[in-house]
Amino acid sequence: MTVGAGSGGTGNAAASRAGAPGSTPAITLVIAGLACQEVGASIAVLLFPEVGPLGMVMLRLVFSAIVLLLIARPRVRGHSRADWTAVALFGLVLALMNGLFYLALERLPLGVTVTIEVLGPLVLSIVAARRASAWLWAVVALAGVLALGGGGWDRLDPLGVLFALGAAASWAFYILASARVGRAFPKLDGLALAMTVGAIIALPFGIADAGASLLRLEIVALGASVAILSSTIPYALELVALRRLPAAVFAILMSLAPATAALAGFIFLGQHMTWLEIAGIALVIAASIGAVRSSARAAREAAEPIA
Repeated sequence: MTVGAGSGGTGNAAASRAGAPGSTPAITLVIAGLACQEVGASIAVLLFPEVGPLGMVMLRLVFSAIVLLLIARPRVRGHSRADWTAVALFGLVLALMNGLFYLALERLPLGVTVTIEVLGPLVLSIVAARRASAWLWAVVALAGVLALGGGGWDRLDPLGVLFALGAAASWAFYILASARVGRAFPKLDGLALAMTVGAIIALPFGIADAGASLLRLEIVALGASVAILSSTIPYALELVALRRLPAAVFAILMSLAPATAALAGFIFLGQHMTWLEIAGIALVIAASIGAVRSSARAAREAAEPIA
């Protein structure tokens, strides 16, 4: 789960360069960002016995906030109360989204968790498309979610599924909150401030969950690596890629997250999946791509002048 703020404007500027020679390296950057993100999630799962999921959330948000504050050096003056309210809500959403995601990861395979989480932006894309045909992708996504049960939902922890669904809803709110803050604060300022708020919110829960493990240097160092792999590197790569790719193409590539998560879970965590579960992931990816294309088509039609 990386930052999406600012993608719209960059994507429009990049649209004319979609077929440019730089588009292939840009695609590689997006895929590399996804790989880093899921490797970071795999390391986080391995740290759960030491610090717990909420301790891991705290470490990720704290180190992400530190890095962003050092890079952005945000200005705190000249903003309205409404702007600061938006930052506070964005920070709350960040803490909630990451907390629910890691709580789900504690109970579900990485590929399944990310696939369910992707339903949040998927539903948002379907609603934004405002086309009857877009609901076809909702049916495809539903079929994919049903297939994730692998022929029996009893294989999946019910509480883990609820956490993943909560993370999906939080991701949808994250996209909306990110857009609001992106309009009020320049560059990375809003994100850095919101990440700081999220880290402060996560602090007491993380300390309670991790306990004395936070005094071990190697644990803290691994927590920092998760923050860098899951947030800093993917965001930097995506920011460069967005300068060369249309926003719709970027969104389609991001729809591959469930597949990269399933692969990372298999390689690093030994999480095997049934063919039916793999088919479910494929259906959700197809629905995400279809919804993005429908939303982009609807946006183009709305922008066209009426004859």
